[in-house]
Amino acid sequence: MIQIDDKLISEDIFSEEFVCNLTKCKGACCVEGDVGAPLDKDELEILDSIFDTIKPYLTQEGIKALEEQGTWTTDPSDGMYVTPMVEDRECAYVTFDEKGITKCGIEKAYEDGVIDWQKPISCHLYPIRITEYSSFTALNYHEWNVCSDACTLGKELQVPVYKFLKTPLTRKYGEEFYTVLSEAAEEWKKEYGS
Repeated sequence: MIQIDDKLISEDIFSEEFVCNLTKCKGACCVEGDVGAPLDKDELEILDSIFDTIKPYLTQEGIKALEEQGTWTTDPSDGMYVTPMVEDRECAYVTFDEKGITKCGIEKAYEDGVIDWQKPISCHLYPIRITEYSSFTALNYHEWNVCSDACTLGKELQVPVYKFLKTPLTRKYGEEFYTVLSEAAEEWKKEYGS
């Protein structure tokens, strides 16, 4: 583990390579799983406030799920905040393009300039998962079989996880953190990399 301020960072974020390959996986991370995407507490109010604005970007099934369950819900196993799901399948905020590839309705609204919030940070940061503890924050690489094509493409392109996630890491923790993280990654690579 590497420590930066109060954050403990898994070295897998430096050693593993990853680039999303939507043409292969079709956005399975938005469909697979037992619960929706993790949410930060401060994102709940955002989801409530943008719901009416983003409705045109969502599927009818997604809108129905959100109207019935609310714009966010809790994971019954641990009480954490998560996005609602459509009949225990895809995230309620997901849309599908003509090729069956999932897209985030929130992100589509953001790209069109309709809202100024891109999407939940847990989605933006994937495959990094953040766990908050009382005295520190852990950033870990999450390995999931639905992302095997992203790992293959990342290896082909030689893009470590932390570089692939520069934008969301900067969004979450700021430019200074990302600069320090990059410097730590370079030092790690000199000592342990191949």
